[in-house]
Amino acid sequence: MHVAIVGGGIVGLAVAHELATVGGHQVTVLEKESDWATHQTGHNSGVIHAGLYYKPGSHKAKMCVAGNASMVEFARRNGVEVKVCGKLVVATSPAELPHLRVLEERAVANGVPADFLDASDAMEIEPEAFCVAALHVRSTGVIDYREVCNALVARVRARDADLRTGTTVRGISSTVDGVVLSTTDGELKADFLVNCAGLHSDRVARMAGLRPTARIVPFRGEYYELRAERRDLVRGLIYPVPDPRFPFLGVHLTRMLDGTVHAGPNAVLAMRREGYRRRDVTPRDLAGTLAFPGFWRMARKHVRTGIDEMARSVSRKRFAASLARLVPAITADDLVPAESGVRAQALNPDGSLVDDFLIETAQHQVHVLNAPSPAATSALEIARHIATHVPAD
Repeated sequence: MHVAIVGGGIVGLAVAHELATVGGHQVTVLEKESDWATHQTGHNSGVIHAGLYYKPGSHKAKMCVAGNASMVEFARRNGVEVKVCGKLVVATSPAELPHLRVLEERAVANGVPADFLDASDAMEIEPEAFCVAALHVRSTGVIDYREVCNALVARVRARDADLRTGTTVRGISSTVDGVVLSTTDGELKADFLVNCAGLHSDRVARMAGLRPTARIVPFRGEYYELRAERRDLVRGLIYPVPDPRFPFLGVHLTRMLDGTVHAGPNAVLAMRREGYRRRDVTPRDLAGTLAFPGFWRMARKHVRTGIDEMARSVSRKRFAASLARLVPAITADDLVPAESGVRAQALNPDGSLVDDFLIETAQHQVHVLNAPSPAATSALEIARHIATHVPAD
């Protein structure tokens, strides 16, 4: 069977790998950029998540826990550097302890190895961190997901897949026995379509004839790095107890494979679907967000949080203050700007954020309509799930 995959990020490439190497299908991957993994994957924090935060039984919980193991195994078998270093989730006040206990319960329910620590035991792991208690999540790791994508591309190429960068999909029509894609590289006929277009997944779905209720709303996550001489403040990964109302994990600290320490991200509305800078504005993208009733319902629900995030976006001092809750020695002078990322977050018409992976099907089609973090961790498992919807020849 010939399968056309739209999107060359880690999910699209993982699907291509699964279908070509396990399913034996003919695969064509269409990526509009000139290289692979240039958007969400290429701006990823590099964390292999453990599966701690997600509702037991959800796609995120099951696929992240399994994906943690399969991603580490894939990396080690394909020469991709990976480090399983663990992380601390720290409660910085007694008020956060009930939420930390809920996370401990979720760890048990999801099968995530995690230990509840008092402050003194936590300081053995992260001497500069402040907390009243912490959860030590042992299976969290760090990796370079671009290198994972390079390995996937190499393996898929070895199966004679048709990998096309610089190819934009302009239209999709259904036929009795498949789909026809109009692209900047000509017309492509396929038996099956898999939409892994990330920031543009809802648009590709509508192009293919679906009417998804959820809409992609882009949130920019801004990062800093610690100055080289201050990197010793963080040994591994230090996270706050997240706000249970949101799928975002809060500003945190991550020591990367190269020894740099990333700080962030916050979460502010991007005025372009690929808006990595404040000045990036695309009228079509912004108008689409502002015309969606779900956006205004979400904004009204979370006015205070939105104001706080915007204030932190424009003030390094405020950003540093959020980090100092975790590591008191951090000051604004310790931070230097780093690359931002954009999260493709699906939003429902009622203003609620889609909390789980969202995958919809139609005849000869599968559409991945919500795959933010931990999608990179879970990519190989998402691919296995999608492969079950693709018929054998």
